[in-house]
Amino acid sequence: MTTEQLVSEIHKKKSFLCVGLDVDLSKIPTHLLEEEDPIFAFNKAIIDATHDLTVAYKPNTAFYEAYGLKGWKSLEKTIAYLNTQYPEVYTIADAKRGDIGNTSRMYAKAFFEDLAFDSITVAPYMGKDSVEPFLEFTDKHTILLALTSNAGAFDFQTKEVAGKELYKEVLETSKTWENSENLMYVVGATKAEFLADIRTIIPDSFLLVPGVGAQGGSLSEVCKYGMNEQIGLLINSSRGIIYKSNGTDFAEAARTSAKELQSQMEAILHAR
Repeated sequence: MTTEQLVSEIHKKKSFLCVGLDVDLSKIPTHLLEEEDPIFAFNKAIIDATHDLTVAYKPNTAFYEAYGLKGWKSLEKTIAYLNTQYPEVYTIADAKRGDIGNTSRMYAKAFFEDLAFDSITVAPYMGKDSVEPFLEFTDKHTILLALTSNAGAFDFQTKEVAGKELYKEVLETSKTWENSENLMYVVGATKAEFLADIRTIIPDSFLLVPGVGAQGGSLSEVCKYGMNEQIGLLINSSRGIIYKSNGTDFAEAARTSAKELQSQMEAILHAR
């Protein structure tokens, strides 16, 4: 999916919501455990209930890899269902990969060609030759970890290196990489106060913003400092939507929660 197509969907749905599909079998409704594939059954119900309110879905691959081959098959079925039934929805493999060139190229092939995701999250620590293989793919995006929402982000990301915070060096350096127009960036909602500075470095890029909802991030603050002319934001919510209920009404409860966020987003877009 191109950036232009993503922006078009945002305006069409009046939403820049991304739903995280982080499936934990200990948290899903117990009646689904009787299904042949409980993970896919859960995902399908959530997707069918929320697809008109969201522009993106983001499975975190760890929640599938933890269940071995069965979990990976569930991930395959989930992305195939999205691509066939709701091809207008943007898909993000939250895999946080990053390795030397040849290995990164294989990761890219796995997620972009085999699974057919639109994008993947990637760690920048090993530098350009670990990221550029992902950037070679046409109409695919690489979402670079820039300033994350976890407490440990302050261990390295905000430390000064030669008088500049490390995350700013990552942003500035990444702009010099080949096919850098295919980059997006992860910036946590709990770091909203940093967004103004971030936008001076990458004014036109899309930001994937986790941390709204369960982690306490403010949607209004993120939009105030992070929104650009193309909207430029994908606001992710996982637990706050998919685990709103553990009863038979779980999909309807997820829709209600997603609708609350989408309505806030619509109001923000209208106010612009």
